[in-house]
Amino acid sequence: MLRSACRRAGSRIRTCGDIRRDFATLGFALLLVDFIFPAQREHFREDFYFWINGAPFGKGASLFGFGQSAEVVIKLDDHDTRPTAKIRNDDGTLETHYLFLDGETVSGTVDVNLKKAGVKLEHQGIRIEFIGQIEVYYDRGNQHDFISLTKDLARPGELIDQRNSFQFEFANPEKPFESYMGTNVKLRYLLKVTIVRRLTDIVKEMELIVHTLSSYREEMNQNIKMEVGIEDCLHIEFEYNKNKYHLRDVIVGKIYFLLVRIKIKYMELTIIKRETVGGGANSFNENETIARYEIMDGAPVRGESIPIRLFLGGYDLTPTMRDVSKKFSVKYLLNLVLIDEEDRRYFKQQEVTLWRKADLPLRRIVDGGAVALPEPASPELERSVDEDDRGRGGENGVGDGTVACEGI
Repeated sequence: MLRSACRRAGSRIRTCGDIRRDFATLGFALLLVDFIFPAQREHFREDFYFWINGAPFGKGASLFGFGQSAEVVIKLDDHDTRPTAKIRNDDGTLETHYLFLDGETVSGTVDVNLKKAGVKLEHQGIRIEFIGQIEVYYDRGNQHDFISLTKDLARPGELIDQRNSFQFEFANPEKPFESYMGTNVKLRYLLKVTIVRRLTDIVKEMELIVHTLSSYREEMNQNIKMEVGIEDCLHIEFEYNKNKYHLRDVIVGKIYFLLVRIKIKYMELTIIKRETVGGGANSFNENETIARYEIMDGAPVRGESIPIRLFLGGYDLTPTMRDVSKKFSVKYLLNLVLIDEEDRRYFKQQEVTLWRKADLPLRRIVDGGAVALPEPASPELERSVDEDDRGRGGENGVGDGTVACEGI
């Protein structure tokens, strides 16, 4: 009924031409829908805006006097040379966006093109925002903006020219976290242009991808070596060459069997990503197996040594992220799994730190435009395993020096 009334009103406007009176009638009808019929609000708004800005008012005419909505285009100054990167979307597909690093200036042009020549656009102001945002999927209505910078492009007024261009620049904004798309949370950066209007704003967004780069001294990257086992059944020694790996690194290690009294069918190494959302009693963990590498097929004998070489470059990995804005964390575990002939599983988990290495030597801008190489990250920045836990083998759910066991 409301839709047909709106269409009849649009037809009467076209015939009688009494713009002001019928605009008040339609505006009052919209208010009634907002407050009395909330369930029909969105459907009626769509028809309302269509009949205001669309064909019922004749070619070149509209209720507001500026025709159809304008088209907004955001263009970066260095879009021709700016590198790009891919990130996984909510539906699992890969999207490509421009890539930025922490401290890099974000500048460009906002083009506002009117769709009808000779028809002005009235607005209450035009602004652009640089936003860093965290969204938890189970609480989508409550987004957390850890960065929000705003630049006014135009004061309230009218756009008369069909093509309008506005320059913007966010000089060296802080980008403390890496862009992330997880199972229950996502972190993104975006440029958002808003043309403020009386009824509905015109909004245009452009997503950006941010990578955080790190470096570590060799003396900080210690190897991991442990002896674990089940009393009188199994005793093994395993070693990894590092406790910190960059995303294209190679995990090198070996497994040495000191005592074997159970019939092992095969052994594998998996990389587990553990995403933790929230904190304290309200935290929620989500585990995802990123990589699975078969180390051995068949029963080992005492004294046998098996090498490990796992290339990380072919897997979808992100850097380790710790307590990001007190919202979430991401860490990685190396999970050594042994399965016997009765399909019982024995496993041992060890946390490692993943970090992103620069393709070129890291640079930072200093006063006067000079470029200097940064110092390696300090030991206080990140730590893969607590000093007290380095000899205990991380998390196993059973106890120190004991291989966790399922099915016994």
